[in-house]
Amino acid sequence: MTAFVSIIIPTLNEEMYLEPTLRSIKNQSYDGPYEIIVSDGGSKDRTLEIAKKYADKIIKVRKKGIGTGRNAGAKESEGEILIFIDADTLLIYNTLAEIIKTFRDREIVGAAVPLLPISTKAGDVIIFLGVNGFVKLNAEHGKGHARVVGSCCAYRKSVFEKVGGFDEEIRALEDFNLSEKISNLGKIKYVEETLALVSTRRIAKWGRIKSVKNYTSLYLKHLLREKGLGQFSIKEESYKPVR
Repeated sequence: MTAFVSIIIPTLNEEMYLEPTLRSIKNQSYDGPYEIIVSDGGSKDRTLEIAKKYADKIIKVRKKGIGTGRNAGAKESEGEILIFIDADTLLIYNTLAEIIKTFRDREIVGAAVPLLPISTKAGDVIIFLGVNGFVKLNAEHGKGHARVVGSCCAYRKSVFEKVGGFDEEIRALEDFNLSEKISNLGKIKYVEETLALVSTRRIAKWGRIKSVKNYTSLYLKHLLREKGLGQFSIKEESYKPVR
């Protein structure tokens, strides 16, 4: 019997992006049971109106933050497998099927897929190919080494709960932090038979060179924190929401 699946989408003023994301979920080749949970941080636009057309559950979260939204959705979920998708991410037709297939192996506790930009600009594609190579190298490296991007990722609910979910105090790389903790409890699979398409709105806001520099800096700070050599702090002005 196919495991019941919960698809969790955190939102905040996502009227420009949410409907295509939800349609891409509804158009999947996977025909097993699943629920869509939209976890909203107080949208003032048409986000909730759009969500009502597709979602099985809509949760209103008082505290803003992507980790908070994901955790709130997970708390209300009924699935054995939790799939987290950002509101500006499009799945190709077989994404759910390939992710869920991966969890037939009981040793697998998490999964990630390659990400490509919705943009066709060469610079954006190069950045994403670099990120994919980094994630692939780390995802199955061994205990505590997985670093998975949260735009489209999945975990067993039991393991997600065991590690306490996303750290809600981390403003950036909360997805890396979670995958590192979970990979201590089992294998995380990089699923290359599918992919997801991601908005480049933060790259557009920062610019490509600044984006690479900023994320490299964030990652180095993250490593220092994990090794107990420094504090991982993000200034409000340096990592503002792009919504």
